[in-house]
Amino acid sequence: MPAYNCQNCPGYCCSYPLIKLDRRDVARLARHHGLGFEEARAKFTKEAHGAKYAMRRKADPHYGKICRFFDTEARRCTIYEARPSICRRFPGTSRCGYYDFLMFERRAQDDDTWVAVTNNG
Repeated sequence: MPAYNCQNCPGYCCSYPLIKLDRRDVARLARHHGLGFEEARAKFTKEAHGAKYAMRRKADPHYGKICRFFDTEARRCTIYEARPSICRRFPGTSRCGYYDFLMFERRAQDDDTWVAVTNNG
């Protein structure tokens, strides 16, 4: 049972400079959006950081850049059902370090909306 709640997080993992996809992830996104594989690849991914398929990103007021499918107003994933395998596995343990840090800071600041700002460019 995870010891974190992604709905209380502003999407830190979605701001990573590299959200690496595999061929199946691109195919899943293509099906989700009613596109062919190549069209989805061109529209949603790029080659970056040595990865053949890296998720394209967009501007974000908190982290600088974030996954192109992240709703920056509601702070939620817009493709949750079709999210990439790396997102499905994150954080890989029953705890999320950023969530623990965020909850500690929110208690310390006595502010349930406090967000740690980083610069992931």
